[in-house]
Amino acid sequence: MKRTNHIPYIILAAALPVMLAILLISLMYGGTEMAFATIQTAFLQFNAANIDHQIIMNARLPRAAGAVFIGAALAVSGALMQGMTRNHLASPGIMGISDGSVLAVTLSMVFLPQASPAERIFFSFGGSAVGAGLVFSLAAFLPHGLSPVRLAILGTAIGTFLSSVAAALAIYFQIPQNISFWYHTRLHQLQGEQVLMIIPFILVGLLLANWLAKAVTVLSLGEEVAVSLGQRIKVVKLAVAAAVMLLTGSAVAMAGKIAFVGLIIPHITRYLVGADYKWVIPCSGVLGALFLALADILSRYLNAPFETPVGVITSLVGVPFFLYLARRKGGDKIG
Repeated sequence: MKRTNHIPYIILAAALPVMLAILLISLMYGGTEMAFATIQTAFLQFNAANIDHQIIMNARLPRAAGAVFIGAALAVSGALMQGMTRNHLASPGIMGISDGSVLAVTLSMVFLPQASPAERIFFSFGGSAVGAGLVFSLAAFLPHGLSPVRLAILGTAIGTFLSSVAAALAIYFQIPQNISFWYHTRLHQLQGEQVLMIIPFILVGLLLANWLAKAVTVLSLGEEVAVSLGQRIKVVKLAVAAAVMLLTGSAVAMAGKIAFVGLIIPHITRYLVGADYKWVIPCSGVLGALFLALADILSRYLNAPFETPVGVITSLVGVPFFLYLARRKGGDKIG
């Protein structure tokens, strides 16, 4: 008899209460500790003249909500990329996708300074597509360029080049302060209007990713298997690319580049729930949201009373994980 894996059900059932607990901790603790009663009053009887209420509703709530949605978006994006490419090292931060978004946002600030935040979101989408296109196009021309390690090296090199171009443009046109937000991932600078504007794009990306779960499971078995099962590979890959573009572009537009979330979380999720993307995608979203929310809380205390960019926390975990994967699984495809 086949044994049922109950872990996916446990993760999804525990998601809401655990998420609410972490959100509450995020609202309570920071430079100034807030009592639970103060938080409750801020939600039920908001007083614009009350500084504590202003901090909770206009600073900590957008930050906490942003961390949750960004973590979910990056984790699901990484899971889709790893399933589509069968590459253990695939993730938005390594494959040049996030760097392409940062460059596009920089270009919009330089040449279209009057662009609205909504328009910059679409620049971010386009940049993520260009970054991914450059990496995979160049990899296709190199011998064994699509192997996991070589693709990761190429993605890192192109991503570094794109971010360097963005930094050079920012310095030359004297906008380093404006663009530094996208480089240093300071979640505490998130604004409520910005978060509300981008959440719908992330939700669409998450829905599309879940709709593609069965197709990604088949594709992760290999293209020959997928073709034999009647899958239209090009259509599936285009749909996956669209979902990745929506999720990564939204995350970067909201808070800049955050490395390694899309690399770490899908691996942990597959270890817990197996290789069926029906479970990998939603559970990656949940675990990614929890991981980044916890990393954000930790970033407040690592160098208190100063803020530490949350990307530093994710890198402390991600770099050793990346080196482990490169050494143990770098030459092999998933599956």
